[in-house]
Amino acid sequence: MSGHSKWASIKHKKGAADAKRGKIFTKLIKEITVAARIGGGDPDGNPRLRTAILIAKGQNMPADNITRAIKKGTGELEGVHYEEHTYEGYGPGGAAIFLEAMTDNKNRTVSEIRAALGKAGGNLGENGCVAWMFEQKGFITVKTEAKNEEDLMELAIEAGADDMQTVDEHYEIITSVENFEAVRKALEEANVPMDTAELTRIPQNTVSLDEKKGKALLKLMDILEDHDDIQKAYSNFDIPDDVMTAILESS
Repeated sequence: MSGHSKWASIKHKKGAADAKRGKIFTKLIKEITVAARIGGGDPDGNPRLRTAILIAKGQNMPADNITRAIKKGTGELEGVHYEEHTYEGYGPGGAAIFLEAMTDNKNRTVSEIRAALGKAGGNLGENGCVAWMFEQKGFITVKTEAKNEEDLMELAIEAGADDMQTVDEHYEIITSVENFEAVRKALEEANVPMDTAELTRIPQNTVSLDEKKGKALLKLMDILEDHDDIQKAYSNFDIPDDVMTAILESS
């Protein structure tokens, strides 16, 4: 297991998602606001907004919060103007790092990211230095208890999914960017509950890390994901399962 799947699994095991619900809400509100600003406030005609709302509801965000975020995006309510930026660099062991950020102060954000990477033994690189290592894909997760594996795979593949695999207690469905909305809609219409439905970046190759560098990389990823301005953090690390077990047991 490596890259996106392993990092998602680690966060699940550590319980980080529940512990940082406030952070999650903040990031989701930013995404809803920016999606509404770019594509309008009607989710029926704005797939990005529709997906953001779906994820927010999955995190039990109150409807009033969602509505306010949309109105801030459309200008009906006053709000902070966020700009989207990506940052690229390297972490411990030479692992590639790709960050998606939303910020109201680009200089502050880039300075803090550079400091975090440097402290971990990595560095901030130029745009394009690692982007080519990641492929943008649709990513949907469904709890294994929610649907029979064979039935779900048939439904997903017929709707245009590229692949489906079982990771821990979830099915992970991978789609092209172009087919993501069709697959998401097919599952929604079939009343399949989705834990995650988003566009993600999957590493095309991985860097294997030992226990020391793996621990440092996971600490860095926690710091980056916890940063207010960073929406998503990706890396192409691979940590052998026995090494990962040792890291988790010592944390």
